[in-house]
Amino acid sequence: MKFDKEGNVTSFERKKTELYQELGLQARDLRFQHITSITGRNNCIIMRMESLKAVVTPQDLLILDFRGLGLERWLLWELAPQLVGDGTLATSSLPFEFRVIEAILQHRVNSLQTRLNEVQPLILDTLESLVDPKLLSADRSLLHVLLQNSKSLSELETDIKVFKECLLKILDEDELIEELCVTKWTDPQVFEESSLGIDHAEEMELLLENYYMQAEALGNKTRELKGLIDDCESVIFINLDSHRNVMMRLNLQLTMGTFSLSLFGLIGVAFGMNLESSLEEDPRVFWLVTGLMFLGSGLIWRRLLSFLGRHLVPSSPPTVLHL
Repeated sequence: MKFDKEGNVTSFERKKTELYQELGLQARDLRFQHITSITGRNNCIIMRMESLKAVVTPQDLLILDFRGLGLERWLLWELAPQLVGDGTLATSSLPFEFRVIEAILQHRVNSLQTRLNEVQPLILDTLESLVDPKLLSADRSLLHVLLQNSKSLSELETDIKVFKECLLKILDEDELIEELCVTKWTDPQVFEESSLGIDHAEEMELLLENYYMQAEALGNKTRELKGLIDDCESVIFINLDSHRNVMMRLNLQLTMGTFSLSLFGLIGVAFGMNLESSLEEDPRVFWLVTGLMFLGSGLIWRRLLSFLGRHLVPSSPPTVLHL
């Protein structure tokens, strides 16, 4: 698809060999090896923003391999009016390549913002449900949802990072910024205006810095969400540790109770042996021995619980004297 300065849009099919020969480019220039890149080549700007592949010349914009990507609506209803200079872009008064770069960068930032707006409320709602103090344990279905959203957030953070690195690479090199001002080197009038005071390289730098700052803001939001997820994981682990400690304490108490019963149960074992004595003839001895067993077991159990309580209660920190 081809866009010109007047807003005319034409669609055609052409082999890449014919295309790069017509534009004076090499075959490797149209391979789009990087998922996000902005490169100046032979008075052309080669751009790729994920699925969007574009070649910008001082007069035209070529969108390559756009079918089946869901870009038709944006290309026809938003991009075309922006390139004519409908006033929605800050670079409407600047040369054609400025409007193209701003429109494509704006589309990329908007797509990243849309992805963040989709995943952010899902993560916040899931985190709110997971840290609900009324719940005794974490819901596995919510943890699965959080895991999926966390993966989406990590992918978004990676895409934002790659986008920022692409812009930062250009901002760090003045020569790369100059290469993007293609009209300056092909139009003598524009070159003269740039020499007299309208610095196109500075305008290009400001444009790239603006979208770099927007990407930085998106990156900060993703890091905040990841921080909330990490905090939620810490809360879940603390709750699980607390429940595990309760179960271990209960198990220990039951073990001590079993030990106490077994210890004084030896008395019953002794009387249960097939040995004759004068005690089994008295019916009161049965209740006496049974009561002694339960009383002794209870006293031993209470003693063990008291010992357990003293050793599980954390000691107070030592007092620090300030001189």
